[in-house]
Amino acid sequence: MSEPGRRTAQGAEYENVGSDYMEHRQLQGGAAGWVLLAGLGVAYVISGDFAGWHFGLAEGGWGGLLIATLLMATMYTAMVFGLAELSSTIPTAGGGYGFARRALGPLGGFATGTAILIEYAVAPAAIATFIGGYMDTLVGVGGPLVYLACYVVFIGIHLYGVGEALKLMFGITVVAVLALAAFIIGMIPQFEFANLFTIEATNAAGASSFLPFGFVGIWAAFPFAIWFFLAIEGVPLAAEETRDPSTDMPKGLIAGMAALLLFAVLVLFFGPGGAGSAAFTTDEMLAAPSVLPLAMEEAYGGGTALGTFVNIAGLAGLIASFFSIIFAYSRQTFALSRAGYLPRLLSVTGGRRTPWVALIVPGIIGFILASTGNGATLINIAVFGATISYVLMMLSHIVLRRREPDLERPYCTPGGVATSGVALVLAVLAVIATFIVDPTAAFIALGVYVLFLAYFLLYSRHHLVAQAPEEEFATIQKAESELAGN
Repeated sequence: MSEPGRRTAQGAEYENVGSDYMEHRQLQGGAAGWVLLAGLGVAYVISGDFAGWHFGLAEGGWGGLLIATLLMATMYTAMVFGLAELSSTIPTAGGGYGFARRALGPLGGFATGTAILIEYAVAPAAIATFIGGYMDTLVGVGGPLVYLACYVVFIGIHLYGVGEALKLMFGITVVAVLALAAFIIGMIPQFEFANLFTIEATNAAGASSFLPFGFVGIWAAFPFAIWFFLAIEGVPLAAEETRDPSTDMPKGLIAGMAALLLFAVLVLFFGPGGAGSAAFTTDEMLAAPSVLPLAMEEAYGGGTALGTFVNIAGLAGLIASFFSIIFAYSRQTFALSRAGYLPRLLSVTGGRRTPWVALIVPGIIGFILASTGNGATLINIAVFGATISYVLMMLSHIVLRRREPDLERPYCTPGGVATSGVALVLAVLAVIATFIVDPTAAFIALGVYVLFLAYFLLYSRHHLVAQAPEEEFATIQKAESELAGN
């Protein structure tokens, strides 16, 4: 029998907590409309336009990266439509964890939430290393001192308040977009179609000037094509702080994705088309914290005033992504902790309704990871967590459509389960690609993931919180199903 105040369901045990528990775990509602949400989506991702994607040229050549980008753009677009539906239907701070919790049960919810947490806890550490390299290039100061300053300053801004943080984040993102626009405008006069195919063909199967590394190069370029869009899925984590999630979430997600698709096309064509694809595969380029200024130097044969602007303003792109993903990891940590999946202390909020413990603790872990200086490995660990979460979130969309067809859905995905099915298949291929490109990073991430799952199975599934919003959604659904069956 269950103890008083406890109940058992779906292999998990729930504890009823007092009202003061939830009072100390409240976020600030109504802080964001759809424009800020779209800006948040772009901010998550925009650093990927300045660095990271170009590694795909070294893996697949321009043609391989182009095909990989088209496939990943398809995956993300389909996924965003699915997430727009799920976030308007289940508007909680848990995001993907909340969707999977309802569709796949406590284990599925935790598995999704921790995959997202791996992505968002590690990605800022990788970006911090790029910021450090960027600052070292600009002013001669980089390394752990810069990493520490990034975490202290931007966590401090988030602690001050979500509304203020999102507005500042939006402003920084606008500067980053201006830097991208300046880069594109500057490269247009230097664009030559032949520059896209300057990487020499290898002896790989299917190799050509279009696919210099053959067919396998397409698959190897997947994780770097993902960098054009990685983290857009974090927008639903702001659901509890949004004015009207039923309308603002779909608008913000889709508008943000539309902007990212445009940026990906422009950067992928005019970057290699101006400087030459082979230029992006040199040791200097592969080690650079931001490749766009170097690409402009290559295209023009030296520095230009516009290139200097891109170099300085481009730092805003890295900062925007770092700043915004801190928001994401804090909300994912907060939601999992509030429901008892992670230690409950992590979800305590302060007087300004910010989850201060969930901001600081992952920040400390991120700083330690950044101090290793291995940004490339950290990127691939983040991509592993991301792709696992994509598989589980799209599976959740399909399961909820099948199991709960009458669930109130303020927004419905165009194409329904066919759309999320396309995203699911491509996400599975992306997971496999992470093991092809960087097996070490993939297995490190898998090991951490297994430890999380062991923690759930051995401990936290016996200490879940019944009053957490994501758990209440599932309880209501179960009660409605039982009522309908009687």
